[in-house]
Amino acid sequence: MSGSASSVPLTEARVLALSGGVGGAKLARGLGRTLPDWHLAVVCNTGDDFSHLGLEICPDLDSVTYAMAGLADAARGWGRAGETWQAMETLRALGAADWFALGDRDLGLHVWRTERLRGGATLSEIAAEAAARLGVSQHLLPMSDDVVRTRLVTDAGTLDFQDYFVRRRAVPVVSALQYPGAVEARLPAPLAAALAGGWHPDTIVICPSNPYLSIDPILAIPAWRDWLTRVDCPIVAVSPIVGGRALKGCAAKMMLELGHEVSATTVARHYGALLDGFVIDTADAALAGRIGCDGLAVRVLPTVMYDDADRDALARAVLEFAGSLAAHAPARRR
Repeated sequence: MSGSASSVPLTEARVLALSGGVGGAKLARGLGRTLPDWHLAVVCNTGDDFSHLGLEICPDLDSVTYAMAGLADAARGWGRAGETWQAMETLRALGAADWFALGDRDLGLHVWRTERLRGGATLSEIAAEAAARLGVSQHLLPMSDDVVRTRLVTDAGTLDFQDYFVRRRAVPVVSALQYPGAVEARLPAPLAAALAGGWHPDTIVICPSNPYLSIDPILAIPAWRDWLTRVDCPIVAVSPIVGGRALKGCAAKMMLELGHEVSATTVARHYGALLDGFVIDTADAALAGRIGCDGLAVRVLPTVMYDDADRDALARAVLEFAGSLAAHAPARRR
């Protein structure tokens, strides 16, 4: 590592990425491998966080951390590589809740985080320290140090995210989403301090994450929405919908249940005037004219990422696209 979380200020970052878990983490890794050390800050959704078995779990933040550190399990798409499950076997034998799988390596991070939180550390401090100790030379931040949760209004009642997504396997039909705590939540402390000092990034990238479950919890925080509306740099999003389907997760199912077409067009309209540029996959090239009809710049690229070569290529192309928009981007949001 070229520095540590405490010695390298956030103001070194030139690119800010907003990310959820698996899909977003892939592009975040590509951005981190493409940019110089510390020039990237990744803001992670924490609406999925929850308390389980007495531990504080941060699934998206951990997925991004593992991806950036080169520790992610590529086959499963979540958790750490080389994982073992002896703790879960013991918990199962004791009759404890076993619907949320915690690997032995992963469990160590949750135990450590819980202890640090109980000792008074903020989630931002913990995220930075974990990243630095795992060899990550990028800034990783939670979307807020305050508690914000994602809840889904479904035909099975109003459910916490992990109950809906993991315990019930995303089967209930969704009619609305709620983000309790968002209105009162503040920007994460390191970002607030950097902005107070006059810092701003050159580019903002919204990674290919579920817009409702991964990005909307961030945008539901008024301080985030206000800053992103006013920021003087291009904001580019990458569609998580390719060829009319979601590559991971339940985004396509939710779109249908909320009355929307399963399409990259729906994602672009969802973000609306917040964006200056939108990246769609080559499979959706025919949609480019339709998406760009209101002045939104559209770039068609191969967006499916199977390995680091794909992640790096997409990261470079997204940054080049954002650079081409820099002179005109702010006017679109005003």
